[in-house]
Amino acid sequence: MSDTSDTPAPFEELHVPVAGGELAVLRWPAAVPDAPVVLALHGITANALSWARVAHHLAGRATLIAPDLRGRAASAALPGPYGIPAHAEDAAGLAKALGLRDAVLTGHSMGAFVAALTAVRHPGPFAAAVLVDGGAGFPAPTDLAPDELLTAVIGPAMRRLSTTFPDRAAYRAFWQAHPAFGGAWSPWVDDYIQRDLTGTEPELRSSCRIDAVRVDGVGLFEPEVLRAVRELEIPTELLWAERGLMDEPQGLYDEQRLTAAGVDRDRVRVRRVDGTNHYSILVGDEGARVVARHLLAAARGQQGQQG
Repeated sequence: MSDTSDTPAPFEELHVPVAGGELAVLRWPAAVPDAPVVLALHGITANALSWARVAHHLAGRATLIAPDLRGRAASAALPGPYGIPAHAEDAAGLAKALGLRDAVLTGHSMGAFVAALTAVRHPGPFAAAVLVDGGAGFPAPTDLAPDELLTAVIGPAMRRLSTTFPDRAAYRAFWQAHPAFGGAWSPWVDDYIQRDLTGTEPELRSSCRIDAVRVDGVGLFEPEVLRAVRELEIPTELLWAERGLMDEPQGLYDEQRLTAAGVDRDRVRVRRVDGTNHYSILVGDEGARVVARHLLAAARGQQGQQG
């Protein structure tokens, strides 16, 4: 995942009106005319810069637009209601405000569930969808309280939200010790995690609002959200990581789990991305390269034909 040979591509930051305020949106413009547009949605405690490595590998062949979702980073001040449906409405509102047509809709982790629900509720602006290690879920265990359920879903990320850090170097060290990053680093990852910080030294903290994360995490198990992957009417592909959130051998998905989640292979094409975990499939060099390739293929109507 470590690759420091290139500098992250420049982007512009927009502010788009949505219910309750403005959504912060990053835009990496294409270098060629009439290029496809990708609308990209991040994970539950992430931010828009989690897509920067993918933008790098798009190499100007598509415009990538990624919002900070409500309750995170530069959109942290946006009030509730939170939840997957609220993010879906924000995504649809963003697509309308920017006049998107025939765009590719993508999302990682929680963002994949948001993307699936957005495509079901508001398919008009989108020609295809690419779900990245998310979007297919299972009913919630009945024996867990909401916070226990959330901890089971996102692991140590929940602890991070209530932790303060004396400086940016300490936050960087926290992430560098995460097993999913394997001790590797890159300027893309560094920019992404630093965008999350708010406050002043020596009391820096994550910008993610804990109340938003709680509502969103529990909302992943709502029936409408779980059904969305089975109701998609646009060409859709699901790319899943071989390994899990903590780089454990069992990833979020395997063939049996996808079947148990009711993924219809005639409706949703699936592909395992070897050598990646839940994070590196998006922010690692090879994972981002694969995601970018499939986004471009989706824009050309060639989903499922990529190796």
